[in-house]
Amino acid sequence: MEDSLIHIYLMPGMAANPSIFKSIKLPENKFKIHWLEWFLPEKGMSLKAYAIKMCAMIKHPKSVLLGVSFGGMLVQEMAQHMEFRKVIIVSSVKSRAELPKRMLFAKYTKVHKLLPTGLVNNVELLAKYAFGETATKRLALYEEYLSVRDKRYIDWAIDKIINFNPENEVKGLVHIQGEKDPVFPIKNIKKCISVTNGTHTMIIHRAKWFNEQLPTIILE
Repeated sequence: MEDSLIHIYLMPGMAANPSIFKSIKLPENKFKIHWLEWFLPEKGMSLKAYAIKMCAMIKHPKSVLLGVSFGGMLVQEMAQHMEFRKVIIVSSVKSRAELPKRMLFAKYTKVHKLLPTGLVNNVELLAKYAFGETATKRLALYEEYLSVRDKRYIDWAIDKIINFNPENEVKGLVHIQGEKDPVFPIKNIKKCISVTNGTHTMIIHRAKWFNEQLPTIILE
């Protein structure tokens, strides 16, 4: 029975732990879900080196890989070094051209180096970076989800997002994007499945949509 299952590995977004996927439930007679989580990067570590190390966490051949936001950027790099049945990105981007202008501005001015990432224990500030929204109304929720608060990791992640520029697009990549994503606006995105009223955190708040749609998307 185990051999007939499709294994799906889920990668959370920047600073988030895999509990953001706790409401993702797929038919257990067809799919087996595995959670991936961030580890602290070594000093000066490239996204490529990080991705290769993360590939070692994948224990099943021809599995499905899904990444959210910065996790979506990472899984695209992982797909350059390992074969997957399907790669899906959510609330993310496929190229530098899809990054919003403010991030491109940060890349060339290095203004992102001045961000007060030392305040990573300020969950409201971290939620603004990671989710593109203020956490005042859902502070307890974000206290739970945003647990990767090491300054070295945050600095590394922001730098890799700003400088994201993949050499090759992943063949057959599926891109799911919310129509109301404030971090990566859909107006910049080419070729995606749009989710009505979906925001940057729709993997949490629109889990029902994913539970209904993912089986078909995976098996297509």
